[in-house]
Amino acid sequence: MKSDMRDKLLADVEAYCQELRPIEELCYLEHRYNEATVSLAKKYNLLGMPVPIELGGRGADAVAYSRALARIGREGTGVRTFFSGQTSIGQYPILRYGNADQHKRYLPASCRGEKILAFGLTEPDAGSNPLEATSTYRRAGDKFLLNGVKYLISNGGIADAVVVFAYPEDPMGAERRMSAFIVDTAGDTFEAEDLHAKPGMFTANTGMFQMTDHPVPLENMLGEEGNGFRIAMGALVSGRLSVAAGCLGVIEDCLEETLSYARTRHQHGKPIGKHQLVQAHIAEIEMGRAGSDALVERAAEAKAASDAALGDKKLYAEADMAVAKAKFFASNAAWQAADHAVQVYGGRGWSELYRVGRHLQDVRVCRIYEGTDEIMKLKIASSLLGKDFAAFG
Repeated sequence: MKSDMRDKLLADVEAYCQELRPIEELCYLEHRYNEATVSLAKKYNLLGMPVPIELGGRGADAVAYSRALARIGREGTGVRTFFSGQTSIGQYPILRYGNADQHKRYLPASCRGEKILAFGLTEPDAGSNPLEATSTYRRAGDKFLLNGVKYLISNGGIADAVVVFAYPEDPMGAERRMSAFIVDTAGDTFEAEDLHAKPGMFTANTGMFQMTDHPVPLENMLGEEGNGFRIAMGALVSGRLSVAAGCLGVIEDCLEETLSYARTRHQHGKPIGKHQLVQAHIAEIEMGRAGSDALVERAAEAKAASDAALGDKKLYAEADMAVAKAKFFASNAAWQAADHAVQVYGGRGWSELYRVGRHLQDVRVCRIYEGTDEIMKLKIASSLLGKDFAAFG
């Protein structure tokens, strides 16, 4: 991405974040979805940041996009999660694996905010292992009919279209191969429900949906039949980078808030920033920030190199592993940074009135979605030991 285009994008992201912040803070305290997340993103043309310009996006490469998401992550994990659902795992698989007709029908409209996107892989009984999913499809004339339930889906209650993964109804054994579909949510055969029982992320939409013989045109199969698992794993590399970048933003905001508080809050006759144990917390936050910043940048560079040479298996493997490391490290560092920040704030930190308390509630999920800590550890270890040592064959 050219430097002037990148600078303009990041300036638009900054303006977006500044205008969004007071609205986001009020919505958070009222525990309600923040509609301004989308409306202001439309205003600043941020709904398709990595989508090519000719398809209505901003043409950002992985490095520029990760920097944008780090800035957005400062405003809260809920805000950043919307963008991940819309772009990193919504638009990306359509862009990467879709055909020209699918590009034309979904990407420009999603960049304009006319279509909100989501990614439907997780099910109530199939989380880290999508091979245990039970959603199915069958062909009926000029369409597919999909059945099943998807659970804990970011943007799942507001999406106009979802990238959904399902298995054929009949084949078993080696022939049971997952396929991917672009599913329009209109119609009474697609029933969505918002999930509110969350210990944070109140301003973001999390939903579940059920498909009951839900019709999907034949031309909305994404990629080749039976190639859904590969598409899902490719999309998750994109999604994990977005989580890592957002977590970096959380750490940056925790550091900024903690420094300000430590300079102005007085206890025992002096600013608490002069107390050595408070300084220890600040040092820990900074080390988490520095390490996350380096790993996210390295992962974004690897992802950009892979995106520029689609089909290069070596570059893809390098990006996959760099992103896994960044996601694992940054999500844990963000959780620890929020914990340190709350400790510095003391009783005030244990309140949604303060940003650090909100970060603590929200960021914990980042160690679960888009690949749990445990899955990331298995990926990292097996890459070092060799494929013969993969925990799941």
